Amino acid sequence: MPPKPQTVLPAATETLMFQEAAQTADVVERQFARNADTVARLAEDLRRDPPPFIATCARGSSDHAATYAKYVFETQIGFITASVSPSVGSVYETKQRLRGALYLVISQSGKSPDLLRNAEAARAAGARVVALVNAEDSPLAALADTVLPLHAGPERSVAATKSYLASLAAVLHFAAQWKNETPLLDALPRLPDALRAAWQADWSPLSDGLVDAHNLFVLGRGLGLAAAQEAALKFKETCGLHAEAYSSAEVKHGPMALVGPGFPVLAFAQPDETGAGTLAAAEEFRARGAQVWVASAQGDSGSGPGQVLPLAAAPHPACAPLLTIQSFYRAINMLALRRGHNPDVPPHLNKVTETV
Repeated sequence: MPPKPQTVLPAATETLMFQEAAQTADVVERQFARNADTVARLAEDLRRDPPPFIATCARGSSDHAATYAKYVFETQIGFITASVSPSVGSVYETKQRLRGALYLVISQSGKSPDLLRNAEAARAAGARVVALVNAEDSPLAALADTVLPLHAGPERSVAATKSYLASLAAVLHFAAQWKNETPLLDALPRLPDALRAAWQADWSPLSDGLVDAHNLFVLGRGLGLAAAQEAALKFKETCGLHAEAYSSAEVKHGPMALVGPGFPVLAFAQPDETGAGTLAAAEEFRARGAQVWVASAQGDSGSGPGQVLPLAAAPHPACAPLLTIQSFYRAINMLALRRGHNPDVPPHLNKVTETV
């Protein structure tokens, strides 16, 4: 039999993933300007007539953005925020008690039937539906009470990058206007340049160190948990590498038994009250012989050579998860190629996933 032809992979800077992720700072800058009036009106309405609670509904990377929304709304504004399982409405068809609630639906395409059914049910139950969606002409945008467009532009790589970070930016913009206090508001115009700095960060030790890996844990906590969730998904879909995300506190409740030599760990140290605990967990795993990488703005004195991943300075702690993932996207693009995968076309996946 003739030899199987080798797959020709693009250069690192030629992948759609690389090119689209590199656009993120411009996307966020554009989004903030175009959404300013809509976000200001929505925030004013909610300050005047606050909801009893916030519910989120999303899938995939958008659900990781919903995790970020939970921590932003709870830590910055003090509103309980819960994730609604789409199947409760779309499969079980159970009516939810949502009168007066803020119902946040996050989607890149705005087409998934389960999200649409839940958004319709939420409106019927008396909730205020706000859609964060990239496709402004989508069915989801048409049925929402308020639409906050992501303004990410076309995204052709199957792995979402700029649309995910645009979702986080939209959440942050919304929360800052709603809270209406200086530290968070002042951070917004500084975020695009911070994203540009994050894109230039050298995370090559991660790309070099995981070429032959089979599995790993990704740790984060609080505002940084969504970054860990997104990173774990990208390891799986672009690199064929099994990764699981855990809170740096939750990992101690059983999963940590797996960690040791041959079981690497990537830790995102959020620059706030949760950071010290994440660094302590990383050091504990390193002491067990695990290979550990830590992304931290403060460094990590316990690390061996090449194990510290620089984290760009954040204008506010709530901005840090966006910077972490922006640096990660460049590294994961390179890792996928080094493992023989094209990150733009993961096997068995489509750009738009329509679940019911």
